Amino acid sequence: MTAIVPAASGQPAASADRPAWQRWAAVAGVHLACIALWELAVRAFKIQTFILPAPSQVLATLANPNYHWLHNTGVTALEVFGGYALGLVLGILGALLFITSRRLMLLAFPLLVTLNMIPKVALGPLIIVWFSYGIGPNILITFSLCFFPILLTTIRGLNETEPDLLNLVHALRGSRWQLFRYIQLPGSLPYVFSGMKVATILAVAGAVVGEFIASDKGLGYLMIQVQASLDTPAVFMAVLLITGLGVLLYLLVLLMERYFITQDARIQ
Repeated sequence: MTAIVPAASGQPAASADRPAWQRWAAVAGVHLACIALWELAVRAFKIQTFILPAPSQVLATLANPNYHWLHNTGVTALEVFGGYALGLVLGILGALLFITSRRLMLLAFPLLVTLNMIPKVALGPLIIVWFSYGIGPNILITFSLCFFPILLTTIRGLNETEPDLLNLVHALRGSRWQLFRYIQLPGSLPYVFSGMKVATILAVAGAVVGEFIASDKGLGYLMIQVQASLDTPAVFMAVLLITGLGVLLYLLVLLMERYFITQDARIQ
């Protein structure tokens, strides 16, 4: 019995001590293995291209100048990152307003919850009617998806301050700014980054939904165009590029999290 307990408790420590490059190499190896298996399966079972193209066929579509991959990817990236940044800034500012005013929290927060329950796909046509179509409305759709998760988790983090710390600040006659700067803000960062991670997924979805509804550029618009001609490799390439944008945004959030908060304080 005594010999089993140290072995079981030592395994997490060993994995935690593994160098970062080994963990990233393992992640990359799994992805490359899946791509190789995909290629072999398509060739072995002779699956038709319009049903499931091989990765090599998907990559070959990048050479087609008619798809304007660089331009369309740039448009979608602008919508994703622009809507996400807007949701991040307004979400954190909104949380600060709500925690400083109980009356505002009581009156306005339930309304925001109700508005957030409205399917954003249903709001898409209305946004097109109000703001026409293009990059701007798609950024608004992306913002509408990112805003609430960041707002909610930031409010939760700011309200999770330990009562003993609050009493200590009050006993030392600390100002409201000092309470926020040294106690509430550092303690809320794990919650803020948790909401930011969720919002990265929603940001990509919002941009694509906006391009699906009404747009004349972007990867979502391109997917609609090539789908009509059953150009499945181009559809896959657009999906991969959209996924790459989401992964890039998520990695940026991870880098910010690593910079601002310690490993022990992060919400996994």
